Amino acid sequence: MAAIETNNITKTFSKGKITALQNFTLKVQEGVIFGLLGPNGAGKTTLIKLLLGIVRPSSGSAKVLDHPINETSIKARIGYLPENHRYPEFLRGKEVLEYYARLAGVRKDARQTNMTRLLELVKMTEWQNTKLRKYSKGMLQRLGLAQAMINDPDLLFLDEPTDGVDPIGRKEIRDILQHLRDEGKTIFLNSHLLSEVEMICDEVAILDKGRLVQTGTVEELTSEALTYRLATSELSDAHQQAVEGLTLSATLENGYFHVTVESEEQLNSVIDYLRGQQISIKAVIPHKHSLEESFIEILKRDIVS
Repeated sequence: MAAIETNNITKTFSKGKITALQNFTLKVQEGVIFGLLGPNGAGKTTLIKLLLGIVRPSSGSAKVLDHPINETSIKARIGYLPENHRYPEFLRGKEVLEYYARLAGVRKDARQTNMTRLLELVKMTEWQNTKLRKYSKGMLQRLGLAQAMINDPDLLFLDEPTDGVDPIGRKEIRDILQHLRDEGKTIFLNSHLLSEVEMICDEVAILDKGRLVQTGTVEELTSEALTYRLATSELSDAHQQAVEGLTLSATLENGYFHVTVESEEQLNSVIDYLRGQQISIKAVIPHKHSLEESFIEILKRDIVS
């Protein structure tokens, strides 16, 4: 079953003068960490608000957890951490969780158990009786993550979940999200930290000017087709020239042979040649861009088209 499914969603504002989303169709399967990427103004926040039922689509339809987005009962199975969330500073950490647990309809007998478990999970137990005015940005972010999980949701929407968190804290939050995914929960996150998205997300979608530009796994978006690095024993000039003749291009850089081929068959021809020459092949590594490089390149192609 799909955790999130949209079908030709369009959302306009100002009586149709501003189009935030245009014929947007997306499917997110259960049990994955899904990243939503896009420049400022791309429509990311509008999409999240629409999926949460905060705004209504101008046309098209959407479902979360196989229920229409306007179905109120499904909210009990959803958790949400907005960007730049604000809590009253006179409250203590545990009081925030108690308040949101009540709002979420968590049974009284389950509240304390959930609070204790989540405070320990986000490493905020020792700060639970401290007023929020003394919290750092990273501590507030950790508390916000606990708040989003207070009702033990099946689907989590997280907007910039590691914003303001130090590198150690970001690693801990990544571990938490991966643990939740392994429990079968679906996590839909929006982040400007593309290096974080690359490390944690199973799939990503790129949104630009309200349109879905590209979706795929991180592997699919970062791999450069048919370009490889070959780690070999030392090659003579004659061997290098022979490899160049078997490929579209071949250059020797920092001890690696970078080759671009027309097909996997051509790559195998190179490997067969090297083996036939008794040259040791230590590694064949597909060349990859960073997700940030791929993201920028995809947006550039979208502008041109």
